[in-house]
Amino acid sequence: MEPCRASWGRGRPLKLFALDGIPEVGPDGRLPALLAELAASQGVHPGDVLAVAQKIVSKSEGRTVALADIAPSAGSNALAKLTGKDPRLCELILRESARILRQRGGTLICETHHGFVCANAGIDTSNTRPGTVVLLPVDSDLSAKRIQREVSRAVGGRVGVIITDTHGRAFRRGLVNVALGVAGFAAVSDRRGGVDREGRVLVATELAFADELAAASGILMGKADGTPVVVISGVATAPAPGTVDTLLREPEHDLFR
Repeated sequence: MEPCRASWGRGRPLKLFALDGIPEVGPDGRLPALLAELAASQGVHPGDVLAVAQKIVSKSEGRTVALADIAPSAGSNALAKLTGKDPRLCELILRESARILRQRGGTLICETHHGFVCANAGIDTSNTRPGTVVLLPVDSDLSAKRIQREVSRAVGGRVGVIITDTHGRAFRRGLVNVALGVAGFAAVSDRRGGVDREGRVLVATELAFADELAAASGILMGKADGTPVVVISGVATAPAPGTVDTLLREPEHDLFR
């Protein structure tokens, strides 16, 4: 696929390209080694960032569930009547949720056990076998760290890794890729205490850096394109262990929860 180019910062070229040759992934645990091999052979360099779609991570970690294996509870049957959803899907949504935040018709906005706020607890029915659904990784930061360790070793230096998924937004239309897991760089760029061009001190400027990179990668990650990994090069990242937790707003600071 032809690279997507833009500028980042002071004229540094930003390049995005899809990592080619990724087969259908199964629960064999080989995804980090596979991505490391492909990254080394396709020009990934230290300092680059890999954005990896949550779906292939979940599939590789055995997070695909057959609905036929799910026994609905009384609670999930009640939720199914309220929403019109399959009771077995409702059962999985309840299991994957810390709480249901909003419900309107068939729409369920949930807070997952990770702290993510999203529809249906992030459970996905696309690009998976009929009768199955895909759950979010149990620990997306750990998933990112496993990939980051293997790819960094293969290319001879630190890379960043983002596990991405598409989320809706409360006040805007459309889906945007966001970070579910981060490894190898700081997910938030804290500009507080700096100054703007007029000399004013910045008091509230924290850039969701990992989310911005995830959103950029979504340009090349179509649902039907078969491009679950996008390489982002030409962007400076702050070395750090990385965690998605720094991107999650605490409930006491959330005006809407």
